[in-house]
Amino acid sequence: MAAGTDKHVRLKQVSAPAVTSAPPDTDAAGATVRPRRLDDFVGQEQIRRNLAIFVKAAISRNEPLDHCLLYGPPGLGKTTLSQIIATELGVRFKYTSGAALTRAGDLASILASLRERDVLFVDEIHRLPAAVEESLYSAMEDFRLPIILGKGPSAKTLTIRLKPFTLIGATTRFGMLSAPLRDRFGIVMRLDPYNEEELALIIAHASERLGTVVEPPAAWRIAARSRGIPRIALRNLKRIRDYMAYAGAEVIDVKLVDEAFSRLAIDRYGLLDIDRRLLRAIDEKFRGGPVGLDSLASAINEDPETVSVVIEPYLVQLNFIARTAQGRVMTDLGRKYLGDSDRAAGGHEELLF
Repeated sequence: MAAGTDKHVRLKQVSAPAVTSAPPDTDAAGATVRPRRLDDFVGQEQIRRNLAIFVKAAISRNEPLDHCLLYGPPGLGKTTLSQIIATELGVRFKYTSGAALTRAGDLASILASLRERDVLFVDEIHRLPAAVEESLYSAMEDFRLPIILGKGPSAKTLTIRLKPFTLIGATTRFGMLSAPLRDRFGIVMRLDPYNEEELALIIAHASERLGTVVEPPAAWRIAARSRGIPRIALRNLKRIRDYMAYAGAEVIDVKLVDEAFSRLAIDRYGLLDIDRRLLRAIDEKFRGGPVGLDSLASAINEDPETVSVVIEPYLVQLNFIARTAQGRVMTDLGRKYLGDSDRAAGGHEELLF
């Protein structure tokens, strides 16, 4: 067969070790507290309303939902929302990640295993290798996947016909996505941090599913220290639930929450020891800044991505630090916080805890 000749074939379903039906961090408790329907999903109201319209339209036309891109900080529910979309559509949900798809062959085996209208969720899609990303373009547009066999003049192109599917990509680094990939998503949605009322409601719903009684003021206290992130709120709830068992308490009240947070060294802003280390590094080692990302990460023994994606955003949101063209600098509020922290260490713990 001449070089470049297309051959349209259908592949039998093959096993794909890089794809699963659930994210790798799902445990029994995590599966229990996750909402399963759009009506049960708390927060992100505009996104939820729009998705309900898009899903209903896709079902009425008996077509796959258009490809979706969900972006925003970690822990806001991108994976949960994607699972809900699959449930609402009545199709299978398949999970993989950009880092797991190292070769075009990995992608081919996954796509060939999909049934019609299935949802394929690719977490951290910005980590897709360039070769894998490029082979994804035609799969998203035409539901065909070209595979080049061999090299040079004897190379052949094998085109795999795919069943229509929905790709849902999730990313915490929207700016790292290439324009050609971004443009192939028909639905693009940003998830924003939650307010305390929404988090308190999430905590209340989760406590019911876990069979734990949380008094409303205690739910609000947990929400206030969860940085606007549902994942953190649920993690805090689970750790306080552990402390409740240790203390022999029957319900989670404000007193129990405060005791647990004090033991966990989570202050009233929701800051952890690593957050305070970063602030002190800027203030003491770099005299308030400016300091570059790599130097700051090295000073606290963390990798730069963890600093820029996980630690810094909330400190910037609190206006404790600022990002400038020259680097990170301490703000007046940040200095005041450190002063309060020093006084708390001297025995006035109510200042922070």
